[in-house]
Amino acid sequence: MNRKLKLLFILDPLERLKAYKDSSIAMMRAAAARGHALWTIQREALAWRDGAVTARALPIHPLAGDQPWYAPAGEAEVLPLTAFDAVLMRQDPPFDFEYVTATWLLEDAMQAGARVFNNPRAIRDHSEKLAITEFPQFMATSLVTRDGAALHAFIDELGDVILKPLDGMGGSQIFRVRADDPNRNVIVETLTEDGARTIMAQRYLAQIAEGDKRVLLIGGEVVPFALARIPQAGETRGNLAAGGRGVAMPLTAREREIADYLAPILWERGLLIVGLDLIGGHLTEINVTSPTCMVEIAAQQGFDVAGLVIAKLEQACA
Repeated sequence: MNRKLKLLFILDPLERLKAYKDSSIAMMRAAAARGHALWTIQREALAWRDGAVTARALPIHPLAGDQPWYAPAGEAEVLPLTAFDAVLMRQDPPFDFEYVTATWLLEDAMQAGARVFNNPRAIRDHSEKLAITEFPQFMATSLVTRDGAALHAFIDELGDVILKPLDGMGGSQIFRVRADDPNRNVIVETLTEDGARTIMAQRYLAQIAEGDKRVLLIGGEVVPFALARIPQAGETRGNLAAGGRGVAMPLTAREREIADYLAPILWERGLLIVGLDLIGGHLTEINVTSPTCMVEIAAQQGFDVAGLVIAKLEQACA
């Protein structure tokens, strides 16, 4: 593609990003290498007035190092989001009311003609934990409830389960609970806030020892390598944020089957970048806010995931 694009990235504060592993920075570097102009904002900069969604945006040029990883490419300006060829929402959770408000504002911008990825309505409609319930044929045995008695019955029936909140990230507040666990009552009470909060229970999958696999879908295309997040000894969580070790490897036949099925469906909904989480060939999460693991896959397998994102953006903006 010859046309130079003007791309806006909605990011966490720039100084907090870790360039050696950050997928958003990898995408910006890939975009700059293809001659595109980069601008950044934080979510709180979004504003609406007189029918236009605007933000004070900073133009930047990515650098090769870790710190600093960017240099300003001009002065910050207040611009409508329609001034950009594409807007990429890459703000990390928590998916709180402020995040939801941002999706509403971004949806207003889309109605005015802005291209926003991932589609803000699709982000809002796809709870990263609950979205898997649309595809039960790929799930492990699961229960979603706030009822303590139902959760205890589920634990007794399966004997070994995972309990997790619906709004967690990075492995936070994930518990493995066995039927004979002396702490099961307090775990259930704490996670459900004594029945006030709905949580998810899933059959414990022993294959977690082989890794919690992150499979990336980019513009409806399946990345042929997964990043297996392998737990530390004595740990049940493979999340990199929880100390897991990332090993990139080719997809298994089952992982490919699930990814091939979901990729066109999710791309049709405007989800440019999706991270599927799979354990032992079972779908456990569909991540749509700011999926990562691009850098690790590129470094270990040579597959340029970030470059694929920019190529798909170019096609979408053509």
